[in-house]
Amino acid sequence: MALTPETEEQKPKHRPIIRIGIFIIAHSFLVSVVCCIAGVVALLLLPVLSKKTYVSENALMPGSASPMITDQDVSSANKFMNELTSLKLKSQRTGIEIPRLIALHMANLGGEVSYHKFQNQPNKFHPLHFFASPDAEANHANKTCESYATNTVGIIRAPRGDGKEAIVLVTPYNPINLSQNEALSLGIAYAAFSLLTQVSWLAKDIIWLAADSQFGQYNAVAAWLKDYHTPSFGSFRKPHGDGCHNSNNVPESKLDMIIETEVSDTLRRAGTMAAALVIKVANTGEKGEQDALNIYAEASNGQMPNLDLINIVSYLAVHGQGLRVQVEKLVSLLESKWLKFIGAVFEAVGTIARSLNPQWKFGIPVKEYVEGSATLICSLYNQALGVPTGSHGAFRDYQVDAITMEISPRLFSTSKGRQTEFLFRGGRLIEGVIRSVNNLLEKFHQSFFLYLLTSSNKFISVGVYMIAFLLLVAPLPVLAAALYTDANKSNPESEKDKTFKFWRWLYPTKTVFLIHLWGAIVSLLPYFIYQLPDFQPTSRLLIWASMSLFILIVLGSFFGAHSSQWALLKSVTVSSAFIGLCLMSVINFATAEIGALLLVPMCLMIKPWQVAGKIHSALNLILVIIGFPGATFFVVKSVFGFQNGSSLVEFWYWVEALWAWNSATYIYICLVHLPCWVLCIYILLHPC
Repeated sequence: MALTPETEEQKPKHRPIIRIGIFIIAHSFLVSVVCCIAGVVALLLLPVLSKKTYVSENALMPGSASPMITDQDVSSANKFMNELTSLKLKSQRTGIEIPRLIALHMANLGGEVSYHKFQNQPNKFHPLHFFASPDAEANHANKTCESYATNTVGIIRAPRGDGKEAIVLVTPYNPINLSQNEALSLGIAYAAFSLLTQVSWLAKDIIWLAADSQFGQYNAVAAWLKDYHTPSFGSFRKPHGDGCHNSNNVPESKLDMIIETEVSDTLRRAGTMAAALVIKVANTGEKGEQDALNIYAEASNGQMPNLDLINIVSYLAVHGQGLRVQVEKLVSLLESKWLKFIGAVFEAVGTIARSLNPQWKFGIPVKEYVEGSATLICSLYNQALGVPTGSHGAFRDYQVDAITMEISPRLFSTSKGRQTEFLFRGGRLIEGVIRSVNNLLEKFHQSFFLYLLTSSNKFISVGVYMIAFLLLVAPLPVLAAALYTDANKSNPESEKDKTFKFWRWLYPTKTVFLIHLWGAIVSLLPYFIYQLPDFQPTSRLLIWASMSLFILIVLGSFFGAHSSQWALLKSVTVSSAFIGLCLMSVINFATAEIGALLLVPMCLMIKPWQVAGKIHSALNLILVIIGFPGATFFVVKSVFGFQNGSSLVEFWYWVEALWAWNSATYIYICLVHLPCWVLCIYILLHPC
C-alpha cells in the first residue's frame, strides 16, 4: 500500500538521541578511527595535563610546628645502633638476641612491648585465593625452629587519646645478618619513638613494628597484620623460652630477667590504624648534592594510598629537611628519542598557544615531559602488575593508607657526625608526618585514591586519565552495533525468519562462551602443574602451553563450521571485549588501559584473510602477533631495555608473580585478553 502525504506526516520521528546513535552507527569506521587516535593522543598528553599536588585536608597542617627531637634522643639512638652492631659481631645467636635487645630498649622508653612469632609462608598459587591476602594457610605438618621468625612490637599509649586509633611505624630488618642501613632505619625509628614517649600532644597510639624480615619484608608485616586483626585466645611464647634457642627456661643474664618481666607473651593491640610508614635506608647512596627520599606507594591490584599522605611526606621532606624527593621512574626512557620528539611537539604547540593568548597555559619543557612520561609509564606498569612495591602493600589489604619511605644518603658514610645528621633528618621527618596525621579527626578521605604520578609533586586525577580509556573503548560497542545492523540488513526478515532469528546468534555466542571457558581452564592449569615435582621453569611453561593448546583443540571440535557467520562472531567478540575491559577498569584501571591499547585495534581491524586485502591482512597479522601476551612481554622487554636472563624463564617468573600475589591482571589475561586473542585468530582464519 503506497504512503499518502497524510500517512507520511503521521509517521513518528525518532528522538534526537536515537538519531545521533543511528548516525554514529552508520559512520562506525570514521568514529572508530577518530576515537582511537584521540585516545592515544590523550594518553600522550597526560604528562602535560598533570597538576601540582596539594594538601586537601586542612587539619593536617604539615610543618606548622617546630621539630622537638633533641640531641638526647639522637644520642640514645646512636648508642642503640652501636649496641646492635656490637651484638652482631659478638653473638652467634643474633637471630634471637637482636629482637630481645630491641624489646629491652622499647620497654626502657616506656612502651608496652610484646613479641609476635610467625611461620614462614611463601606465596603459592591457589585458584581459590584470588582477591584475598596472599598469605596462605599455615602448614602445620613441618614446624621447625628454622621456619619461625619473631617480630618485636612496641606501643605508646597516647595521653590525649582514647585508644581507638593508632599510627604504625615499620622498620624491616634481618636479625640473622643485620646490615648497616637496617641499623640506621632502626635508629631513626628509635629516635622518633624516644621523643613520642615524652610528648603531651599525642592523640593517637603509636605502634613500632620491628619486622623480622629474614623470610621477606612483606611476609613479616602481613603475618602481624593478620594476627592483629584476628581475635586470639592463646599466647605468643617468648623467643628465649620456646625450646628453639634455649634448652631450658632459666634466664641467662640480666637482660633475660628484664625481658622476662617487661615483655608480654600476648600480642598487644592498639586502635584502628590511621596510617602506616615503612622506614628504610637505601643500601648505597646516590650521586647528588642532597640526600634523597624515595617514595613507594603501589599496593596489590593497583591500590594507592590517599594522595594527602604522599603530599605531607613530600612537603616535609623538601621544605623541612631539604631532601630530594623522587618516585620510581623507568630510567631507560630518559634518553628515548621518540619521547623527546613528542615532547618537542607539545612544547612548540604550547609556545604557539601562549603567543595567541598568554592565559593559555599549555605545554611543558621537553626534559620535564620525558621525565614525567618515564614516571607515568612506571606508575602504570607497577599498578597494572598488581604486585606491591614494598611491605606497605600489606596495609592496603586492610584499607590502611601506607607508604614506604626509603632514604638514600648522597654519600654513605659511617662517620659519627654524618650518622648523627642522618638520624636527625630522619627523626624530624617521621615526627612531622606523625604530628600531621595525629591532627586528623577521621581517616584520610579528602584527597584522591585514584591517581597516577608523573613526579613527586605532580599527579593525574581519575577524571583526566579516564578520558583516554573511554575514547579507546568507545568504538567497540559502536562496531558491535554496526555489525549487528549489517547482519540484519543482509538477511531480510520474513515472518518465518523472525521465528528463528535467535538461532543465527546462537552459534557465535556458543563459540565465544567455549573460548572463555577455555581461558578459565588455562588460568587453573598452573595449580596442577605445580603438583609435578622437580620441573624447571621452562619445562613448566612448555607443559602449560601444550596442555592449553590441547584443550583448545578439543573444545574447537564443538565450534562447528558456519562460514557465513564471521560478522556475527566478530560482533559478539567485540561485545565481550568491551565488557571485560570495562569490568577490569573498575578493578585495576592501569591493566584495563594497557589492555585496551593492545586489544581494541586488534578487535577493530580483524577480518578473514579472504575478505581483507593484502595490506589489511598484513596489518592484521602484525596486530595479532603483538597482541599475544607472551609476544607483548618480549617486545616491551626489548623496547624498555629489560635484560635479565633467559626470556622464557623470565616470562614464567613474571606470570608466576602475578598468580602468587593474586593479581587481577592474571585473571584479566586468562579470562579476557587471551580468549579475545584466540577469537581474533579464529576470525582471521575463518572461511568465507
